[in-house]
Amino acid sequence: MDIEKILKKYIPMTETAFYILLSLTKPRHGYGIVKHVEGISKSRIKLGSGTVYGTLTKMQKDGIITVFADEERKIVYEVTEIGKKLMTAEINRLKELHENARKYEEDFL
Repeated sequence: MDIEKILKKYIPMTETAFYILLSLTKPRHGYGIVKHVEGISKSRIKLGSGTVYGTLTKMQKDGIITVFADEERKIVYEVTEIGKKLMTAEINRLKELHENARKYEEDFL
């Protein structure tokens, strides 16, 4: 799938997809992703295994992630170049969102 189709399909990203990809700054297996997301979100996000594996399967099919290693009953995933481009685009979108939120937040207080 080409990058334009990926961007159109995934942006804006769901929080789940964003945090799963954010967890793949190094190769991890599903349970490692769950624990990492829980840690970086200060336990605000607790991903269920069905959600994680469903999202990982979809992302793998779309070429965003790939299998890094297939260890004893644990598949280790890593982000692809397309996945990195997707994350860069989403992070830039979120930066703009954050800038505008900060600029106008006083108007809502």
